[in-house]
Amino acid sequence: MTLSIFVCEDDFKQRKRIESVICDYSAKNGDDIELTLSTGNPTEILKHLESHFCQNALYILDVDLRHEINGIVLASKIRQYDALGKIIFVTTHAELSYLTFRYKVEAMDYIIKDSQKEIAERIEECIRIARSRYLENTMQKETFQVKTGDSVRNIPTDDIIFFESHHMSHKLILHTKNMRIEFYGSLGDISNISTDFFRCHKSFVINVKHVKYVNKTKREVEMTNDRIALIAAKKIRDLLVLMQN
Repeated sequence: MTLSIFVCEDDFKQRKRIESVICDYSAKNGDDIELTLSTGNPTEILKHLESHFCQNALYILDVDLRHEINGIVLASKIRQYDALGKIIFVTTHAELSYLTFRYKVEAMDYIIKDSQKEIAERIEECIRIARSRYLENTMQKETFQVKTGDSVRNIPTDDIIFFESHHMSHKLILHTKNMRIEFYGSLGDISNISTDFFRCHKSFVINVKHVKYVNKTKREVEMTNDRIALIAAKKIRDLLVLMQN
């Protein structure tokens, strides 16, 4: 599992300094830290979150982005996709810190752009803490976070039977024994949430623990909720091997 870090800073030089801090910290402290996206455009962050599953990521944001979406508003929109993500503001606008409370974004830190050395030290400390908490969370019972409308659910991965693609672009359907939940995401990201999940078809990711029967002739997989998932011919052997482990 990797801690994803996002940076949104419109000042090119400042953005490169922050990227350097992240890359240096990662090089010294392990390869489970990834600079996923660094940009000066807040809409790029939101577009990425719309199409990729992110949970417990770290977001380093400027407040004044010279865009119709400022850093505080961006943080509130990020919360719609990643309710547990860690958010840091790096800004010259000390007077706007109160907005983090108004928008209820629960910022991890609010760093003023005075000293480059202090900025680097505080970002490193935030990365250290975020990484530590991320690792603690992954060691606990694994859950999958789903946002539907204005609500966020953490569903135990053991309860998830399978995912399938929706007819709407960038939308998926999650199946448990008693629930069917539609949400935005990518099957490519879903297949990496746990070693128990296997992408058996371009439209299905299944929980191997919930497989009842594999019909090799029909290329179908019967799941424990009696629903059927399709399986590609070239994936059958791999699935049978996983079921034996």
